[in-house]
This record gives sequence, C-alpha cells and structure tokens, in this order.
Amino acid sequence: MLDAFIRHPFMSRAGVAACSPRDFLAAMCRVECALARVQERAGLVPAGTAAAIETRLDIDAFDLDALAADTADGGNVAIPFVKQAKALLDADLRAHFHYGATSQDIVDSALMLVIQPGLARIEQRLVEARGHGSALMTAHARTPMIGRTLMQQALPITFGAKVAHWLGGLAQAETRLVDIAANGLFVQFGGPVGVHTGFPDHGPALMEALADELGLNRPLLPWHTDRQPIVALADALDAVAIAAEKIALDVALMAQTEIGELSEPAATGAGGSSSMPHKRNPVGCTRMRTAARQVHANVALVHNVAAQPLERGLGEWQAEWAPLIDSLQLVEGMLDTLVVMFEGLDVRVDAMQHNLRLAASAFLAEPATDMLMPHLAAAAAARLVAEAIHQAVAQKRALADVLLERPEVAAHVDEQRLRAALDPMAHVGASLAQVERVRQMLNRM
Repeated sequence: MLDAFIRHPFMSRAGVAACSPRDFLAAMCRVECALARVQERAGLVPAGTAAAIETRLDIDAFDLDALAADTADGGNVAIPFVKQAKALLDADLRAHFHYGATSQDIVDSALMLVIQPGLARIEQRLVEARGHGSALMTAHARTPMIGRTLMQQALPITFGAKVAHWLGGLAQAETRLVDIAANGLFVQFGGPVGVHTGFPDHGPALMEALADELGLNRPLLPWHTDRQPIVALADALDAVAIAAEKIALDVALMAQTEIGELSEPAATGAGGSSSMPHKRNPVGCTRMRTAARQVHANVALVHNVAAQPLERGLGEWQAEWAPLIDSLQLVEGMLDTLVVMFEGLDVRVDAMQHNLRLAASAFLAEPATDMLMPHLAAAAAARLVAEAIHQAVAQKRALADVLLERPEVAAHVDEQRLRAALDPMAHVGASLAQVERVRQMLNRM
C-alpha cells in the first residue's frame, strides 16, 4: 500500500505506531480476559477460568496474517479472533470464553481501548500548544498589525489579540475533547441482539462491571446501533482539527511573500520547491490543512452511517472504523506540527508596521483631520490629510512624520499629541483586554 507516501506523512508517527494490528489484538484479548474476570466474580463461570484464559491467550501465538485474511469472511476481525483464541484454550475453557458476548462487543470495546491513549496524547499536545501559544500571545500583546476582512486590509488589531482568538478556539475544542475522553468512551456489552441474552438477571451489572474493569465509561444501555458515542467522539476530534486548521490558514496567508508578517520555523519542514529554489513554502500549514480536510470528510462519513438498522449495522458499523482511527492519528499529527510552529514562529514586526502604513487611510484620516480642525478650515484640513496620506503611502513613512513636515501643522499642533493620536495602538480597540481575558482563561485550565 502507499500509506507511507499518501497517508502517514499527515499523521502522528506515535499515533500510527500505537494503532498496529498487534495493538488491536492486544486490546481484544484484554476485553475477553476482563469479561471472564467479571463473569467469574459473578459466579457465572467456574473459579480459575479467567486466570487460565489469560495465561493461554499469548499474543505471539496468534496468526495476524490469517486474522487479516479471514476478516473479510466474517465482516469483522472478532470472528476469526475468537476462532484462533479458542484453538489456544483447553477444551474445558472454550465454553466459558467469549461467553454471552457478540463480535461487536469485542470490537467496539477494543476500539475504545485503542483510542483512549490516543486521546491522552492529543490532550498532552493541546497543553503544550497552549503553553507555547500563551507565550506568543503575551510577547506580542502590544504588537500592532492590520486586521483583515474579506481578505482586504481593514482596521488595526494586535498580533497578540489574533493569537488570543486562536487560543480561544483551541480551548473550546480542548474542553470538548477532554469531556469525551473522561466521560464518552463507553464499554460495549450487549450480546447477540443487545439485550444481554442469557443474562436476564446479570446483564446490566456485567456491562457496568466490565466497564470498570477496563477503565471505560458505563453506558446506560448497549449501543450496538445507537452510535451517538461515536458521533460525539468524531465531532470532538473535528473541533480540534477546525481550531488548528484556522491557525494554519492564518499563518499561511500572513506568510505570503507580499505580506511577509509571519514565517514558519524551519523545524516544521524544509519548505523547498523542486523547481523554484528561492521559495520557502509553508509545509507545516500544508500538512495541517491536508489532515484537517481528511478529518472533516471522515466525520461526514461517521454522520452518514450513524443511523443503523435494527439491532446490528449492515455495513454502517464497519464503515466507522477506518475514518475514526484515521481522524485520531490525523488530529494528533496536526498538533505535533502546531506545537513546533507555536514554539518557533517567526513574527516579523517590521513587516506588520510596513503593512499598517499601507492602510493608513483606512483608520488615520479621521483622527488626523480632527487634530487639524481647530487650526484649519474643515476642507483645508481634509485636503492636507489626504495629501499627506498619499505621500506617506508612496514613501512608506509614518503619517505623523509627513504631517509634521508641513509648516501649518508644525506651527499649531503639539507633536506629542499628534503622534499619540496617530499611533496604531490607539486604534486597536479592546485587543489588550481580549489578551488579558484569554490569559486568565488559560490560567484556569
């Protein structure tokens, strides 16, 4: 397969390594052993059954290639897994193995076990991104830049405020993901048709005991065709992808040659071109946005198959597995890049100042005219300011410097007051207050 070329470059290496066939096999064994333990404690299987099963389920004894080949025949890997597992057990244990369970119980529960450490890694990456992002926000709380709407220059903000908005989006997504990791990874145990067949008196209690044994959450009922837990998990992953993609998009736009306000650190990738050696491409942003688009598509697929028929999905359940695992690894990969980007982002303050001067007419004409009005007629003041703005843009100079060269300005207007009125920081709105609000919010997380 071409995974190494077209899928894995956009995923977390650690995530890919932790989702191997062997890892999923280990998770299925863990579910079966835990089921035997809770059934033994409930007196449903003979004493010593769980220990004997655990001893004989040697992962190295399974034929992974055969499991993969035989999965197509049964529609899921649990069917050949149970067959191979029973072949490893003594005859008197086989009747007590996989007792009362169905394939979906094993696969869904194992999937939750495989996803659990992946979510923990994502949480850790979010904490790291938050720390580096907070430092970036604080360092540039008072760095003015031009804000842009509809891709055009608008009014001033500070770069710190922009980072604050980035961090606000990440924090909202982190809150959703942390809640899912803590409360939304449910055990699956319902038996053949989801009503604990064979356990009329023990079914729900066994389900809850199995959840506790595996460190998963207790569901109200088996969720064989109630895929709300999967939808919630996919949505939480997508929320992180959206927040990180927003940052990647902004960084890439601000790194354009004609804007030049930001540049990715070298650590996100070489960024070279095969045909244009002068280029420094935003490859980190590219990786992040590529991953995000795949996550969005995966989540759409999860939603598309969420309504499943009767008591067992007919292709819908099976269609969830790849997009869910891929999304986990893609989001982790995005955050791997984001942490490095935040840590070493090259902020070009001089370019921000230059671009502010280009937009001087957007926000300085009115305060400049107001400063001249007490000393000049309205029409004369407006005309003088318009001429000065044109000169300032053409010469790439500060408007205050150009105005103060005019005798009628220098003679009547206090230089300090004029410079203060035309300082971009006087026109950044509540940028500083927004930075402080986000700083306080991050301190509470």
